[in-house]
Amino acid sequence: MRWTAQGVKNLRRTARNAKRKVKKFIRHGDRDERLVNFLICGTQKGGTTTLNCYLREHPEICVAEKKEVHFFDDEAYFRGKTPDYAEYHSFFSPQSRHRLVGESTPEYMYFHDAPRRIWEYNPDMKIIVVLRNPIERAYSHWNMEYSRKMETLPFWDAIRSEPERCRQVLPLQHRFHSYIDRGFYLEQLRRLWFYFSKQRVLALKSEYLRDHPADALGEICEFLGVAPYERIVPKTLHARPYVSKMDERERDYLRYVFEHEIRGLERALGWDCSNWLAAG
Repeated sequence: MRWTAQGVKNLRRTARNAKRKVKKFIRHGDRDERLVNFLICGTQKGGTTTLNCYLREHPEICVAEKKEVHFFDDEAYFRGKTPDYAEYHSFFSPQSRHRLVGESTPEYMYFHDAPRRIWEYNPDMKIIVVLRNPIERAYSHWNMEYSRKMETLPFWDAIRSEPERCRQVLPLQHRFHSYIDRGFYLEQLRRLWFYFSKQRVLALKSEYLRDHPADALGEICEFLGVAPYERIVPKTLHARPYVSKMDERERDYLRYVFEHEIRGLERALGWDCSNWLAAG
């Protein structure tokens, strides 16, 4: 029997995969604790709350008891010490029927050190990102912070002053006033892809989840390796009323800022995002 070079390569890959066991537990003291094995990493104001709610209803999935655990983006857990994963695991209560354990913290995609920390915790992690038109996302983000009294500037002033505000918290990232910066998705995806193969990172459009939840959730279930939903009741959560509309000057400016980014995202993901750049 003659083997081709590709056949030998495939055989070796099969052997490696057969030997390799996915780590599902982590030892802590005298007990084994379930590893978290999937994360919804972003984007903020992209539909992560809705997705978290959908996944919470799946019988095979254990979702953290609160949305946005903020473990891998919190310097307090990592500064000058080995992180205490037992504290992280305290947010979860998996049962024997649960095949997966996961949570949703949108900052993980944006905060620079989070992907490495996630990889150090579980290199087999599966990651879901829901991406929204960055123009609309920026305004929705500002509207949220303004409504919560975390922002006092009008939107135009806020986005024009954003670079200086973000510099003030370097080398970290700004949690509140990063309206434009969070919309540069390619850099954030590349950080994820550096630590996790593209096969372990599922990117979906926010409007796909909103308008076609059955199809989107079917794709997510296939990605996670769980059974499809028997029934889906469409949801829309955290749809906060807007204090005002984005005006044409603001929209034109953001369209100019993000056009190159959106075109690059189309190439990287094979998407058509032309509607993101259309006039509002």
